[in-house]
Amino acid sequence: MRKLVITIITLASGVLGAETFSGTVVDVMCKGKDLSSHTRSCAIACAKGGYGLVMADGKFLKFNETGNAKALAMLKAATKDKDLKAKATGTLDGEVIQVLTLELQ
Repeated sequence: MRKLVITIITLASGVLGAETFSGTVVDVMCKGKDLSSHTRSCAIACAKGGYGLVMADGKFLKFNETGNAKALAMLKAATKDKDLKAKATGTLDGEVIQVLTLELQ
């Protein structure tokens, strides 16, 4: 029982401390390239390296494994091919977003 209470408190504190990050979803291999011509099919093909967000200031924040899985599923389901703006909710650990939610905008 005590372990369950500790787990619930830990999960709740992660959600309560969550921030929102907005930017362009891009695979790690293409993060330094021209984002206006970056396509959904390229991002799906380069999934192995993982994903992240390029913020408005040009800074790249990588997703954790959960975020990578959510990004790949989101990209596969998307109909939009370019200008892949997204909003991620989670916590920042260094330069990695510990993703809780991810949605294409």
